[in-house]
Amino acid sequence: MLVNGEWKENWQPVQNKDKDGRFIRQESSFRNWITPDGAPGVTGEGGFKAEANRYHLYVAYICPWASRTLMARALKGLEDIISVSVVEPKLTDQGWQFGNFNGSNRDDLNGARYVHELYTKVAPNFTGRATVPVLWDKKAQTIVNNESADIVRMFNYAFADIIDVGPDLVPNTLASQINELNEYIYSDLNNGVYQAGFASSQPAYQEAYDKVFSALDSLEERLEDGRKFLFGDIFTESDIRLFVTLIRFDVAYHGLFKCNRNMLKEMPKVYQYMRRIMAIDGIKDTVNIEHIKAGYYSIKSLNPSGIVPAGPSICARLEIT
Repeated sequence: MLVNGEWKENWQPVQNKDKDGRFIRQESSFRNWITPDGAPGVTGEGGFKAEANRYHLYVAYICPWASRTLMARALKGLEDIISVSVVEPKLTDQGWQFGNFNGSNRDDLNGARYVHELYTKVAPNFTGRATVPVLWDKKAQTIVNNESADIVRMFNYAFADIIDVGPDLVPNTLASQINELNEYIYSDLNNGVYQAGFASSQPAYQEAYDKVFSALDSLEERLEDGRKFLFGDIFTESDIRLFVTLIRFDVAYHGLFKCNRNMLKEMPKVYQYMRRIMAIDGIKDTVNIEHIKAGYYSIKSLNPSGIVPAGPSICARLEIT
C-alpha cells in the first residue's frame, strides 16, 4: 500500500481485520461527483460537469466493484463518451498493473505502470490502498471518485442531458427499497464472500459462510414467484450489485473462497436470473471469465502455486464467447 505517497510493502489482499479474524474493507478516498451542471454532488467539491469525452474509467474485469461501473456504463449508453482502460488481472506485488494480458491495456492516458501511480499523481502524500474503479477527469487531470456505488449513481443520472437511454437504475418510487436491499446484498453477499475467503479464524469464516448462503437462500425464495428481476420487471441498481457476485461465484468463490455448500447451478431460480441478466444487451462485454479466474487464483495467500483450475465450464453454460 501507499504510505505518504511511497509504496511500502508488497500487495496483500487482506486490507484489515478485527480481533476475531474478520476481514474489514477499506473505505474509498475520493468522493467527488459528476453532475449535470458541475455543482457539488452528495459528497465532495463541485466543478465536475457532465461532458462527453471528458472522463475516463480505470477498471479490472476481476473486480466486482469495478464491474458494477462497467455495467452501468453499458446500460446507460455511455460507452462512446466515457473511455475505459482495463488493468491486468493478475495481482502484483505493487497492486494493479497495466500491461498486455489478453483484454488489458497500457495506460496511454497517463503513462502509469501501476494504478497506485494515478493516486500519487493527484495526491503526492496519499496513504492507503490504490483500488479500482477509478473515475478520472481528463480535463482537470485528477481523480473524481473511486467508490463504485457513487460512480454507478452518477452514471445513472448525470449525463441525461447528453444521452438519455436505458433503465432508471434508482427510480424514485423504489429508492428507499433499493437502498435497503443494496445494503443487505453488500453486507451478506458482496462482501460476505470476501469475509469467508479472507477470514483468519474458523469462527470468522463460519459466520461469513452462514451469511452468504442465508442470503442466497433468501434470494432464491424471492425469485420463486417468477419475477424477472429483484423488483419485478424493473431492472435496478440492486440487480447490478447482485449480478457481479453471482457471475464470479462458481468460478472463484465456491472453490477459492471456500463458499462451497453448493454451486449456483444447483439453485435454479438464482441461476436463471443470472442468465437473464447476462442476456441483456451490453452486459456480456462487461464479463471476462478468463480475467476473473486468472485474477482470483493469482492471490498468493490463497493459492500459493498460482495454478488456475480448468473448470467449471460456466462459459459454455452461459453461452459466453
